[in-house]
Amino acid sequence: MVYYVKKDADTIGKAIASLFTAQVLKKPDSVLGFATGSSPIPAYQAMIELYKQGVADYSGVTTYNLDEYCGLSHDHDQSYHYFMMHNLFNFINVPHDRIHVPNGLASDFDAEGKAYDAAIDAAGGIELQILGLGNNGHIGFNEPCDVYPQITHKVTLTASTIEANKRFFASADEVPKFAITMGIGTIMKARSIVLVATGKAKAAAVKAMIKDDPTPNCPASILQFHPSVTVFLDADAASML
Repeated sequence: MVYYVKKDADTIGKAIASLFTAQVLKKPDSVLGFATGSSPIPAYQAMIELYKQGVADYSGVTTYNLDEYCGLSHDHDQSYHYFMMHNLFNFINVPHDRIHVPNGLASDFDAEGKAYDAAIDAAGGIELQILGLGNNGHIGFNEPCDVYPQITHKVTLTASTIEANKRFFASADEVPKFAITMGIGTIMKARSIVLVATGKAKAAAVKAMIKDDPTPNCPASILQFHPSVTVFLDADAASML
């Protein structure tokens, strides 16, 4: 794991966009993994700008997203599918039939998770995966627990995650209480991972991820065992290192 401290979110976004652009230039049919939330938005904006400039072509790319709220349809304005369309995919040329987000309306989430993992494997595996970092150290929606969940699965969201996400809803009561997320094992299969964390609220989780002994009580700490992880931080997020 290597980490870089950059001056602000926009600088981080441009650095991450350059990695995704380089991946697609190197391998036009890359399989890419995406995340939602405020942290990746500067990277997506920079990717869109590079696409508009003709630097990158995503027509051969396949994508898989980390997670989705349970109970929200893809066209719900707070679904993660909707987020990705309105923050990235509507502005670059990934074919829509190659965009994959877990189904939050699945009738059987165990079957949905197994099928999602199987589809990723069948596509050749994710070459580059972007991650955010929760205030409690979660990646995807893998919350602190006693073991590292291996496969894509349904999870109960913690109170701290609901509190962090309530800003996107009218109130905390409207935030879904469950999500379907790639498991830690699924995430760790990605050949390269880039993680972004900004702000003082992330500082303790960043320290636990990078400096403390790995533990499922900080799910992101398992990334210490991954062979290719690049972490981008601002000074606030890095303040406890």
